[in-house]
Amino acid sequence: MGRYAEDAKELLELVGGRQNIAAVSHCMTRMRFVLNDPSAADVKKIEAMKVVKGSFTQSGQFQVIIGNTVADFYNDFTAAAGVEGVSKDSVKQAAKKNQSVLQRMVTAIAEIFAPLIPAIIVGGLILGFRNCIDSLYLFENGTKTLCDISQFWTGIDSFLWLIGEAVFHMLPVGICWSVTKKMGTTQMLGIVLGLTLVSGQLLNAYSVASTAASEIPFWDFGYFKVNMIGYQAQVIPAILAAFTLVYLEKFFRKITPQVISMIVVPFFSLVLAVIAAHFILGPVGWKIGSAISSVVYAGITGSFKVVFGAVFGFVYAPLVITGLHHMTNAIDLQLIADYAGTMLWPMIALSNIAQGSAVLGMITLQRKDAQAQEVNVPACISCYLGVTEPAIFGVNLKHFFPFVCGMIGSACAAVICVATGTTANAIGVGGLPGILSIQPKFMLSFAVCMAVAVAVPFVLTIIVGKKKGIGRNTKTEELKAEELKSGELKAFLTGETIPLKEVGDGVFSEGVMGDGLAIIPEGEILYAPADATVTVLMEESRHACGLTLENGMELLLHIGIDTVDMKGDGFEYLIKEGDKVAAGTPLIRFSREKIKAAGHPDTTVCIVTGEGNAQHIEFHTGIRAEVNRTAVVTFE
Repeated sequence: MGRYAEDAKELLELVGGRQNIAAVSHCMTRMRFVLNDPSAADVKKIEAMKVVKGSFTQSGQFQVIIGNTVADFYNDFTAAAGVEGVSKDSVKQAAKKNQSVLQRMVTAIAEIFAPLIPAIIVGGLILGFRNCIDSLYLFENGTKTLCDISQFWTGIDSFLWLIGEAVFHMLPVGICWSVTKKMGTTQMLGIVLGLTLVSGQLLNAYSVASTAASEIPFWDFGYFKVNMIGYQAQVIPAILAAFTLVYLEKFFRKITPQVISMIVVPFFSLVLAVIAAHFILGPVGWKIGSAISSVVYAGITGSFKVVFGAVFGFVYAPLVITGLHHMTNAIDLQLIADYAGTMLWPMIALSNIAQGSAVLGMITLQRKDAQAQEVNVPACISCYLGVTEPAIFGVNLKHFFPFVCGMIGSACAAVICVATGTTANAIGVGGLPGILSIQPKFMLSFAVCMAVAVAVPFVLTIIVGKKKGIGRNTKTEELKAEELKSGELKAFLTGETIPLKEVGDGVFSEGVMGDGLAIIPEGEILYAPADATVTVLMEESRHACGLTLENGMELLLHIGIDTVDMKGDGFEYLIKEGDKVAAGTPLIRFSREKIKAAGHPDTTVCIVTGEGNAQHIEFHTGIRAEVNRTAVVTFE
């Protein structure tokens, strides 16, 4: 029997027994369960167990915190339960059934549109460039465009529309393909279905409004007629049709004998899906899409449009963190289809600029901190170009107040944006280049909005940052920390030390694992803070390690937040379990770039999971620590 055999049996009973476990895995400190019935778990009794340090539910997973010895506990648990553990990806898939309808909808929309974004960005740039050459009256005293005075540029303008039309008018083809790819069915059938929605045989969707009802072509089946209308640029009809095809194919594949499945499955799946798309789903989806875009359009243009703009501008950046911002892609595209433009996208581009301007404020505050600038400057540039994640996760959320300053600036700019009716022709081009997507007559008003989105967050960040002492000379604090000569842990990374409550992780921030501190790293090698023995490693993810000092003190060093999801990509162990290491020994090499690309903070945590013989432990936060030099923890 293992060390935790009895505890494992008790936990098994308290989570509802083997029959209640859909999947189970573990990370560096936590058991991760997907439960068939989450309400069957007795959370109070689980948290009362001596071996359990806490529990919480996140993204459909019930997570039980065990600590550094979770691997041993996991082995005893799977043995007691008679279940096999699965990968964390499998746990995530199983956890989806515990997600709310909204969470699943957002996840589905994000996964559908993610492969389409590169093409949409290209299309947006092309439409923006065409705006500049065929709609800006810059020549002959403001009476002609570049296309008016040059046949060459007229040809370029016409040629580029070949690509622009393919991206936006033929969007249903991409959506149908993406849905079938996501659901694991035949992608070619999805492409064919999408083509039937935009076929040249049908009346173009953009011509429906200007065509008399009596002149709309139709299929005559004798007993009834169906209008031959295309669904160019329509999002919801394409999504509904694609999911119908997916489930038809799965149904026929399930009931059809293998020997004739090659003929029966694609034929009946595609034909029935096309019939459903044009007879029912297309018209219904068109009305649903139009209703959604009408509501949003009313909010942007109605009596309370300024309030709508302020709220949307303020909350968009937090939506990026939650992933809910993916829903705006579908709404934007529907607005473009229905109203020949969107007033939502300009506010999104302004939010990008505002967060970048907050980083610009941090660049100014930390202008004498060369290592901080290595993060700040690239993050600011990428944000101004429309990629916000490095700025939000790498800088603004790390200090938090720049994030709020950016939200305020975004709200101010959004108010002006909706008040002036600023409209974009396309989406996909964010940040400063977003002006290329704006309709020419609104470019001046958008430029004013951009100026506000730059100035307000920048000024607010400078003011708040100075009050917080950002950028001050921390040499005195460093020397003071280094003078503490009792037992100590040296800085395991170079960077700003912060208390656990600012980490932003429910387990670490609440001190469930134990007290400690964190460092916002400026380097990419984790070092041993003291002489110790390597007692715990996580070979699958390589993002953390456990150390035991001679006085019995136990430490957990954890790189980033939720980086276990990266499955070791970007992490390299430089030691092995059982090694005795001296203070300053390199432990783990990691890639901050990959961590941020994966959407995780790179804040690195040091937790005292066991005090051993140490007493009067003090954590020194609010200072800039030098690796292997500054004492960040002292004790007796």
